[in-house]
Amino acid sequence: MQIADNHVVTIHYSVKTTDGDIIDSSENAEPLAFIQGSNFMIVGVEEALYGREAGDKFELEVPPEKAYGDRQEQLIQEVPVSMFEGMDVDVGMSFRATTDQGEQSVMIVDKDDEHVTVDGNHPLSGMTLVFDVTVKEVRDATADELSHGHVHGAGGCGHAH
Repeated sequence: MQIADNHVVTIHYSVKTTDGDIIDSSENAEPLAFIQGSNFMIVGVEEALYGREAGDKFELEVPPEKAYGDRQEQLIQEVPVSMFEGMDVDVGMSFRATTDQGEQSVMIVDKDDEHVTVDGNHPLSGMTLVFDVTVKEVRDATADELSHGHVHGAGGCGHAH
């Protein structure tokens, strides 16, 4: 069966920088299962999966515009440390912040006695990523999976909708 929208696709993958540094991998864990066409995967990987079948193995270089986008300097802001009153914040922490554009994930990238610098860019934004992908399984998604928007395991989805 060739991969198309509304198929459940199960893959093993590794993703690394163009320098070869491994960022993430499923090789020593359970494979990743998702519904093709649901925007679960980054655009570059999802596009490369169309037409592939179980057993296919391939390497793919994904530019920022088909991964996590280019870095946007306006998403880096210095805010008064008083905005974090009562919180113990350190560089590297991530949290959800309320912005003019709604909820957004931000990371603390710098801190001094007066200011905290937060970055709303995805940590992999601006990077070309290299994926090694092995397609393990392809099947039609069930009606329940499609209506819920995610893959169910053997015992169902494990939560109420």
